[in-house]
Amino acid sequence: MSGPTSRAARAGSRAAASQWRELADLPFAAALAPHRDGWRPGADYDCAHFDQLSLDSPDGSGSRFLECALTHVSCHGGQLRRATFTDAWLSGVRLTGTGLAESAWAGVQATDSAMAGVEAFGARWRAVTLRGCKLDSVNLREAALTDVVFDNCLLRDVDFTGATLTRTAFPGCRLTGATFVKASLDTVDLRGAELGITADPGSLRGMVVTPAQFVAMSGLLADTLGITVEDQ
Repeated sequence: MSGPTSRAARAGSRAAASQWRELADLPFAAALAPHRDGWRPGADYDCAHFDQLSLDSPDGSGSRFLECALTHVSCHGGQLRRATFTDAWLSGVRLTGTGLAESAWAGVQATDSAMAGVEAFGARWRAVTLRGCKLDSVNLREAALTDVVFDNCLLRDVDFTGATLTRTAFPGCRLTGATFVKASLDTVDLRGAELGITADPGSLRGMVVTPAQFVAMSGLLADTLGITVEDQ
């Protein structure tokens, strides 16, 4: 591919990202070129396909990934701080202890991937879909998530403290030990999710739950509002 796609085409690609199921579904699949090496700080990757790689402490800080695909990539440690992922597809990716602080994701889809011990505080995610992914001890403090879908994901000890979530949904997800203290929520749809969360009164505002979930959250509501419930 000689250069990035037009802005209009890129916007259309981003809107359809949630429908990408296979590598062949990507609108830029024909332009992908194999990239066998690791990442370099501040590098530009345009239509690169990273496949079957095992990376140990790579440094891709400040790198830009435009219309790229990452398939069956394992990354242990390393840095992607302030990296930018635009219209990217991740499948079978494993990030362990990788730094993603202040990174920016737009039009990204991750499928059957995992993050463990990842520092992603201050990250910005827009139009991102995670499908069948596992997030374990991921730090998303002060992050900004807009139009993000966690679809049938496991979120264990994920920290959203101070984060801003706008039009974010968790269908079919299991949340265990997820923290929303001091978070700002606007139309955060938790219907269909199994909830094990910690929150304060202010961060409950903006949640969308089912009546059954509301009843199940009675203990959390009592704790956050300082209500003592006792038998007569």
